[in-house]
Amino acid sequence: MPAETVATNLELTSVGCYDLLSKIAVGGMGTVWKGRHRITGAIVAIKVVPPHLLSNQVFLKRFEQEYSAARELDHPNIVKALDFGREGNVPYLVMEYVEGESLGQRLDRVHHLSEKEAIDIICQVAEGLFKAHQKGLIHRDVKPDNILITKEGIAKLTDLGLVKELDTDLNLTRTGRGLGTPHYMAQEQFRNAKKADVRCDIYSLAATLYHMVTGELPFKSLSPLDAWMKKLHNELPAPRQLMPSLSDRVDWAIRRSMDSDPAKRAASCREFIEDLTGRGTRKMAAPSASGIAPVDVWYMYYKDEDDVIHTVKGSTEGIRKSLRRGLLGDGSNVKVARSKTGPFEPLRSRPEFRDLLLDTVNCSHQDTAKLASSAPMRTPAPQTRTFPSEAVPPLHSRLGDSGILASTVPECSSTTATPNIVLERSEPTPDWLRWSVLVLFASVTGVALFFVWPKIYYLRLFW
Repeated sequence: MPAETVATNLELTSVGCYDLLSKIAVGGMGTVWKGRHRITGAIVAIKVVPPHLLSNQVFLKRFEQEYSAARELDHPNIVKALDFGREGNVPYLVMEYVEGESLGQRLDRVHHLSEKEAIDIICQVAEGLFKAHQKGLIHRDVKPDNILITKEGIAKLTDLGLVKELDTDLNLTRTGRGLGTPHYMAQEQFRNAKKADVRCDIYSLAATLYHMVTGELPFKSLSPLDAWMKKLHNELPAPRQLMPSLSDRVDWAIRRSMDSDPAKRAASCREFIEDLTGRGTRKMAAPSASGIAPVDVWYMYYKDEDDVIHTVKGSTEGIRKSLRRGLLGDGSNVKVARSKTGPFEPLRSRPEFRDLLLDTVNCSHQDTAKLASSAPMRTPAPQTRTFPSEAVPPLHSRLGDSGILASTVPECSSTTATPNIVLERSEPTPDWLRWSVLVLFASVTGVALFFVWPKIYYLRLFW
């Protein structure tokens, strides 16, 4: 930081009606102070533009834009903007004061977070970011240093200086420039930050979570250009390669939303939360009049090769077992609901099953070999497997192996029809047990005939 900036900051004791108490952070883009309103006594955070940027009109407009953007957002997981003014020719921004530390500081201190704590923090940030996206605002610089955590564990997203307004194109980025922090930035944002969209922020969320659970910066020790090339080819070590104890679901959710193809990422922050938790952000369970939690039961229907609709009843684990065995194919022909009357939704739209149906980023051959030796990875979803009627029995004749039985009477999906449900049955007898019983029976029969046959022969002679 230039010496003149430090000297000028040391001379500042107040701006507007705020007294500057102490510095919180100092950087090339400004100094953040802890301040106090002279009349109300309210403690606030005040960001002051450094002298060397006072002649930069683009930066000054971006600085004022940060206030305009934050002022529109009222959410517990976004730092509130309270005031904007000038002390002489020096602009300043007054924000909510957050007692705590940044996520970046916490990671420097503890290296990495537990899976549970990391998901709790990132879901809070995702909720705040979802609110911004609803307002048509894209953050474009989500990273640990821009996430503040209070002493009570509440996460708040800050630093909206690079925010882009979708409808009015309020951003001040020149074409071809990718503002943001390279290691957390989506590869398409490198080319042109002006075209950054919701999925760019989701990539940055996933990259931040990657750092939180592994303790390593994505594409660490690489230059921005090298990192960009790695991102283009999805050459990112899987999170479980660095942290084998990480769950399958979180590993999959991170890799999905860090895919080089934006279309394969979660479409919204809410969908990213669903990917992480395996639970829908909207309730789909049938209401319970007694107040007891609903039973884990799904109602599925699908059409067979003759366009006859069949119904299936089963638990979440039962359906997941069927998916792992490939009994449901790619799931495109199956719809599910928590109630017999619907509404029925495509199987892959439900977060409880999405991780077994959607493709994710593929690791390099070297990474895959390491993963095989360090931690068991989930078998990829059977995206290309098909079940032609002439080669494989119909779907309703195969579901029994998974503990889920289709009804024997075709049902329609009408809201007035009641499916003919067959209770789940136990697992079929293993083949090895059947053969063992057969061999034992043959042995006993042979021994019996050996001893009994001569007696039968002499009896025939006697008669």
